[in-house]
Amino acid sequence: MLAIDSLVTKLGIATVLIVLLKMLIVFAVGLVVTMFMVWFERKIVAGMQNRTGPNKAGPFGLLQTLADGMKLIFKEGLMPDRADSTVFRLAPYLAFVPAFLVWTVIPLGGDFANGKDGSIKIFGHRTFVQLADPPVGVLLLLALSGIAVYGIMLAGWSSGSKYPLLGSVRASAQMVSYEAALGLSIASVLLISGTLSTHGIVTGQSSISKWSVIATGVVPFVIFMIAGTAELNRPPFDLVEAEQELVGGFNTEYSAFSFALFFLAEFMNTVTMSGVIVTLFFGGPQPITIHIGSFDYGGWLPFGPLSGTVWFIAKVLVFLYVYVWLRGTLPRLRYDQLMNLGWKVLIPASLGWFLLLAAQRVASDNDWNKWWVSGISLVVLALCAGLLMTAVRVSAKNREREGAMF
Repeated sequence: MLAIDSLVTKLGIATVLIVLLKMLIVFAVGLVVTMFMVWFERKIVAGMQNRTGPNKAGPFGLLQTLADGMKLIFKEGLMPDRADSTVFRLAPYLAFVPAFLVWTVIPLGGDFANGKDGSIKIFGHRTFVQLADPPVGVLLLLALSGIAVYGIMLAGWSSGSKYPLLGSVRASAQMVSYEAALGLSIASVLLISGTLSTHGIVTGQSSISKWSVIATGVVPFVIFMIAGTAELNRPPFDLVEAEQELVGGFNTEYSAFSFALFFLAEFMNTVTMSGVIVTLFFGGPQPITIHIGSFDYGGWLPFGPLSGTVWFIAKVLVFLYVYVWLRGTLPRLRYDQLMNLGWKVLIPASLGWFLLLAAQRVASDNDWNKWWVSGISLVVLALCAGLLMTAVRVSAKNREREGAMF
């Protein structure tokens, strides 16, 4: 219990109640935002395609997700004859649970106005508006993002069918290709912030100029956004469930409640990734402060301790809209384009930019001329990029000359 909440100094009834309340809030928020995301995506895509979208179940169609869920719960679940029954039933939970667990280390709010640390008072005790703040919170995020893909892999393998198996193989290759770029982009944030604690990262982004997206030079954020979209298997990277090639992909043989878990996991992961992006790069619950000349806006909102939650929700909504926008506009990549982007572009770019930031940090610690160090580093990175592009072109010409092997 003491390890869960870093502000707790002694164990008591109030401490237990605070942690239980946080667990209830995280669970309730996870379910509600998933239902909202399904409705939100359907409405936005319908607007982009000049359609109405859900509008019958509840006001503005808000209960459409609940209606779909009830239908799937009461449908009969099917089990393929050649399926591994134990793994087949377990796989949907492996895809759904990690998306929930990520929310345990994401700061959901707090009072950060005027340089405060985000703590609030509940039952007479100071605490953070997050379930847990372990000193290695970012490592937990990376671990959970890697575990989530096992649900897809095992679902395809255990189905006893060729098309789901191909979808699971694609999922494993996609995860390996983009997990490295994702981790290197996060490493740039850790280098600048100097901590693995998610709350520590948020606290350090007290103004727009200190947001990690600006402090790291935007490039790590762009790489994280692309790699995160690939990790989510969302368009244009949804090759694990490409219906034109794989019928329905890894979940072809699933139905009823098991299919509903995969369906919910996809939308929950989208909200979770948006929350992670806001936490790592855009200050999380930190207010947006603007100081330009005589104009001074300190990020004040008339919500007191809940102001941080309002800022967090507003920032997350922006990225939810961006994800829906991408889904409604971009075509699906070819598989070779997916691999090329991951291995030949994102990984070298994220590694090179991390080395550039590391060189600047060494220059700052040793009182070297940062402009000279940055200039030399950029020249070296440009030469490395040129050599990589030359090698890729030569390799492509050799393959074209030798002809296709398959």
